[in-house]
Amino acid sequence: MAGFRSFLQAGHAPTLGAAFFYFACSCGIWVINGAMAPFISESFNLTPAQKGLMLSIPIVAGSLMRFPLGLLAQYIGRKNATLVEMVGIALAMLYGYFAVDSFNDLLAMGVLLGIAGASFGVALSLGSGSFPPRYKGLAMGLVGAGNIGTAVAALLAPPLAQAYGWQTVYGFAALGILLPMAVMIVFAREPEDRAEHATMREHAACLFEKDGWAFSLIYAVTFGGFIGLATFLPSYFYDQFGVSKVEAGQLTMLAAFMGAMTRIFGGWLSDHWGGINTLTAVLVVICASLLLCGLSSASLPLTMLSFLVCFAALGAGNGALFQLVPLRWPTTTAVAGSMIGEIGALGGGLIPASMGLSQQYTGSYFSGFALFAFFALVMLVMLRFMQIRWTRTWAEKGGRARVAA
Repeated sequence: MAGFRSFLQAGHAPTLGAAFFYFACSCGIWVINGAMAPFISESFNLTPAQKGLMLSIPIVAGSLMRFPLGLLAQYIGRKNATLVEMVGIALAMLYGYFAVDSFNDLLAMGVLLGIAGASFGVALSLGSGSFPPRYKGLAMGLVGAGNIGTAVAALLAPPLAQAYGWQTVYGFAALGILLPMAVMIVFAREPEDRAEHATMREHAACLFEKDGWAFSLIYAVTFGGFIGLATFLPSYFYDQFGVSKVEAGQLTMLAAFMGAMTRIFGGWLSDHWGGINTLTAVLVVICASLLLCGLSSASLPLTMLSFLVCFAALGAGNGALFQLVPLRWPTTTAVAGSMIGEIGALGGGLIPASMGLSQQYTGSYFSGFALFAFFALVMLVMLRFMQIRWTRTWAEKGGRARVAA
């Protein structure tokens, strides 16, 4: 406890808490269509491919909106950028409540849900901005644990949809986003770790570097896997095992909760053991557990255990990768994080679509799981090559922060 108190005293704890709450609410709204997918699919009589498309669009849209929000945050401040975004989320939810009456409207709603998915890079930079380098991994892990919002959505949205209708859940979300807005206004303050006079080229430097693309591809496995699977699982449990719509949400909640909590552990472990070492371990576990998920489709208990292991590794990997980001880009963390989050989350958008296509054309989801496992293996090989240069230039052995002389 004394160590944690020292950590909190090293930065601005109220901003850390406000950033976590903002990110958690945003994550929950971002995946709300996934949480309600069994209800929506039944309402519009969707095919597996249509369902996959419906689930993929919010992830892709959110990914593409992250970098612009990160740039906006560099010029108007991260706190102000979060408030602008939350107003946009509230308006999007009102559209969903009043205007979604067809499959095309549903796809448009998916694009609007992407506004909530844009929060990632700004939330992490805002929450960790006042903390010194030795605590960046833990601070980012704590804010990133706002992924727990996906678990809350999976738990609450299905019973609300069952009781009041799935469109009404959008209305509840429009009201709910007002609470993190109030918390942000009252408790958060803008950190001082911003390069005030940097040029646009310097802000977006990670776009032109191999390291930025390497980080993004690894993040496509860790966070892309987390958000893609969390969005897909309610439909998977409902279709594959015949559980009720509410039970499918509860099972998804357990997996998403595991991934959110281990993100904190991944950040903490990376501060002490190194982000590169942690990423190496989690990529091995992700690859193995994904294959097991695909092979255990006849047994719900074994499938659930496999998903819990997989989500634990995905969450730890998210924390590990973002322990490394502020070490590599110390003065433009918000933009670097948004760019990495944007490209990385695009990987998550491919998961529901590929799963739907796999089921529709092969009669099984195994091909989707195997493809994702292969991509994780490729990222592991790439990491082992890249880490040689990283530990010679901007990180200590294993990926720990360098200690100033």
